[in-house]
Amino acid sequence: MSDLDPLLRERLGAYRNDVISQVAGPGPDKARQLLRRRRRMTVAAAAAAVVLGVTPVVINAALHADRTPPVPVESVPPPAPSTPAPPTPTPTGSPTQTPTPSGTAPTGPDGRISRAQLLATPVDLPNWPAGMAEGGCTTSNVRLKTNTKKTYVSELADDEFEYGDVDGDGADETIAIVACRYGEASAKQVVAFERNADDRIVTVGRVVRTDDEFKDVLAAEITSSGSVRVTVADIVPCCEVPTYLRREQVRTYRWDGERFEQTDGPTAFGPDPRLTNLKMSMTHELVEVPGTDALRELTTVFTVTNAGPVDAPRVSFQNIEHGERAGGDWARCEPGKLWDTTKPGCLLPGVPAGESRRYTFVQRVPAQPGADARTVSFSVVHGDAQGRWWPDLKPDDNVVRSPIPL
Repeated sequence: MSDLDPLLRERLGAYRNDVISQVAGPGPDKARQLLRRRRRMTVAAAAAAVVLGVTPVVINAALHADRTPPVPVESVPPPAPSTPAPPTPTPTGSPTQTPTPSGTAPTGPDGRISRAQLLATPVDLPNWPAGMAEGGCTTSNVRLKTNTKKTYVSELADDEFEYGDVDGDGADETIAIVACRYGEASAKQVVAFERNADDRIVTVGRVVRTDDEFKDVLAAEITSSGSVRVTVADIVPCCEVPTYLRREQVRTYRWDGERFEQTDGPTAFGPDPRLTNLKMSMTHELVEVPGTDALRELTTVFTVTNAGPVDAPRVSFQNIEHGERAGGDWARCEPGKLWDTTKPGCLLPGVPAGESRRYTFVQRVPAQPGADARTVSFSVVHGDAQGRWWPDLKPDDNVVRSPIPL
């Protein structure tokens, strides 16, 4: 037993003493024989336990000759080496936002107002341009009218109403165009209306109104974002002013909590790029007509210069019909009344930008002007290829005065 561990020898010795004291055999020889056999069994069991790595519980049972077979320990395979989880990748795009509700619960009463309701209710209007209130375009407790054809009366324009949330309270407002006549034309305002907590129609504010910069409002609409898009024009086609002269722009306005402010679109019209600057000068010659003392011959030469920036395909001379036609460019005249329809004109080929042309008219006039004779002014007008007239950038130099009464 010299090969055994000292601790094992100690335990085996204690086991031997214990067995000897408890065994009652037939004699000492028989006892010694039995003891030797048990020792051999114990040593064999202990050696097997050491070699096989048996647990201390099994060894202890063998040392004490326990007849109850030990419960075997379950063989559990060693856990696989843990692999660290891959790190969470850092997002490369924008973080996902929590979706917001598609609509906001209204915090104000429904502001959808019909035309009949607005006409039936006195309302307060934003201020009209200076001078119009004194003329009769009032703003306080106004009962709007329609198509009165009277001057200085606030009217509801024929344009369709627009509905939408323009002040961000979640409830719809009403956009309407109101007008006030001051002659053949009207001043106009785009106004937002809604209802208050008492269900009364009240004015939110003015989106925009006509002024010195633009003269007409053609339409208004509410966008999906609550802005108001307004189509404005630089002139009102009235008083024999044709519609083709009108220029239009779309401007966008938005409520800032106190008023509507422009947020998009042009802010001014500026010079009309379709117009040019014509200049006219004149020379004349007046001679006696042979064989008569009652007539004289007047030869008038107009020099027209186009200072640009665009060509004038046609020009028309106005107020030159005096006396009797007697030569010159009269034979080339086409009928043309490009401006004042009460005065006949002479429509002739025009002047390219940067160039000049001369036009001659010969007339026979009385040798002695009558009592109603007076000095007259001649003018030249820019016309396009369709024979339509156009205003001049500097109209003052389009006019010359006759040196003699006609």
